[in-house]
Amino acid sequence: MQLPRKIDHIIVPPIKCQGIKTKLVKFIANNIRWANNGVWYEPFVGSGVVLFNLRPNRAIVSDTNIHIIQFYNDLYLKKFNLIDFKEFLEFEGNKLKDRGKEHYYFIRDRFNQNQNSFDFLFLNRSCFNGLMRFNSNGGFNVPFGHKPERFRQSYITKILNQIVRVQEVMSGGDWIFKTQDWSSVINDLDYEDFVYLDPPYIGRFTDYYNQWDESDAIQLANWSQSTHASFALSMWVKNKYRFNEHLNAYWGGNVLRTYEHFYHLGSTENLRNAMLEGLVIKPESASILTRQYPQIDQKQLEISISDLVLPVAKSVVISHFSSSHSL
Repeated sequence: MQLPRKIDHIIVPPIKCQGIKTKLVKFIANNIRWANNGVWYEPFVGSGVVLFNLRPNRAIVSDTNIHIIQFYNDLYLKKFNLIDFKEFLEFEGNKLKDRGKEHYYFIRDRFNQNQNSFDFLFLNRSCFNGLMRFNSNGGFNVPFGHKPERFRQSYITKILNQIVRVQEVMSGGDWIFKTQDWSSVINDLDYEDFVYLDPPYIGRFTDYYNQWDESDAIQLANWSQSTHASFALSMWVKNKYRFNEHLNAYWGGNVLRTYEHFYHLGSTENLRNAMLEGLVIKPESASILTRQYPQIDQKQLEISISDLVLPVAKSVVISHFSSSHSL
């Protein structure tokens, strides 16, 4: 589908992870301009929520997290039917109810020895605070979420409905899922292609799957200066403690649009608070600003990236969308 466009109902994916863009999808869809003639690239696909809601005709999506890619590729290729997931969640959910954390850690150990999409889904929906975290050996290490009755029938039905909706969207697209580093995926692009970038947020703690440091972030910014393709980057702009100086240092010359968002997923309390989110867009790929947005009755303005490092005493007036809903 062409962008920008209005999204009435958000497709919520069955996989959760920190930084999920469920509450930002409408904002992203409203700010990108793309004719959908080329290939949509997402080298940090994560939960897949942007992909599933923007629904490109052709897409090449990737992540270094092999479990996410395997799960969505299994859904795309229809390796399992809905009854398989239903019976699995009911069976393991009953065991979790009876045995509590003992069964959770049993599943976690089983998954770390023999990864599969079923155990991955179970852990993702029963772990602590919806985190996705792995140790240096690639083992899932998030503790139990302390809800032994998590998989009640209504919750299982909710998950199954999410799987059905995602598969419906997948069936209309020519998509490829890859376990691959971002730089290998977007090294040969055409002018009509679009790249949506949602890397781990620089300056924020993350051990989502692979480490991401400043040198990686700088390499990505350098790539953006030389590519022929259109792109947009999701990145934090500021929180109550500080500004993200990386944006001003490496992403100048692009359009920056903002949205205030509250994160409810995070390993510690200080990572669960309000944040000004930014969408850095290649200038010719930014949609024309309008005074109204159908879902949220507020005006939207863009700001210059150079404004981010103004002294605190010199205020910058920013009008942005506000969201404080939980996932």
